[in-house]
Amino acid sequence: MTKKTISPGQEQHLINRVSLVTILGNVLLSAAKLFAGVAGHSGAMVSDAVHSLSDVGTTVIAYLGVRLSRKAADTEHPYGHERMECAASLVLGAILFLVGCGIGWTGIKQIAGGDYDALAVPGRIALAAAALSILSKEAMYWYTRHYALLLDSAAFMADAWHHRSDALSSVGSLVGIGGAMLGYPVLDPLASLLICLCILKVAFDTLKDALDKMLDTSCGKEYEDRLSSYICAQPGVVGLDALRTRMFGSKVYVDLEISMEESKTLKEAHTIAERIHDEVEEHFPNIKHIMIHVNPAE
Repeated sequence: MTKKTISPGQEQHLINRVSLVTILGNVLLSAAKLFAGVAGHSGAMVSDAVHSLSDVGTTVIAYLGVRLSRKAADTEHPYGHERMECAASLVLGAILFLVGCGIGWTGIKQIAGGDYDALAVPGRIALAAAALSILSKEAMYWYTRHYALLLDSAAFMADAWHHRSDALSSVGSLVGIGGAMLGYPVLDPLASLLICLCILKVAFDTLKDALDKMLDTSCGKEYEDRLSSYICAQPGVVGLDALRTRMFGSKVYVDLEISMEESKTLKEAHTIAERIHDEVEEHFPNIKHIMIHVNPAE
């Protein structure tokens, strides 16, 4: 759960750059797919173009969520605004869920209709546009994912998976268009059902992660074991009496009880606790604050 330490100024620059690159990329890709859909007589590609244009909205949601989550604490929000990013992830997860259901429902209706010959046979330009969409969307996925990990941003990670879902949708378009050109139009709705399942899985994971971070879920045994080992190794610590962690958006809060030799003065115990506080927050960058209570060792 650690990430590379970057300054607030660098964070803001990266947030702006990632959002601008993905918005411009989606606008240009939408225009190219719309032209190819109209010129190639492909309704699927026209729908895919509208889908890509809607991604501009999801990127704006992710941008606002990440931007608001970085706001400093104020009087009304003394613990900060990190959960705004969780709210953005919930919206993006819901959008992914609706997209998956829409793709699946369309595929089911086409399969149930059975009139595959009525589906139009698209031209080669639509096939080329589908291939371009797959490559572009997959590139956007890896680009956004890289900076989501760097910024430890759940909203940008959800947006990255949205790009991946679009790449999968374009795979369905490619299979459908190619199958129709080869005389097998039924491949399009079948591919849509498989894509639907993939997108719904991503939506479930995104929603679960956002809810976990909003419900003060612990950081898990592995993380707490590493934290415990680090604290117990600090000079002056006789034992660890209690440790609780909770996720707060992309950050972590820790409640700690340690025991020290009862012969230490209040000032000595305070100095040790303060040093542990500073070193833990430096060694574990995701920890926003650790509250330390000192008990006398028995």
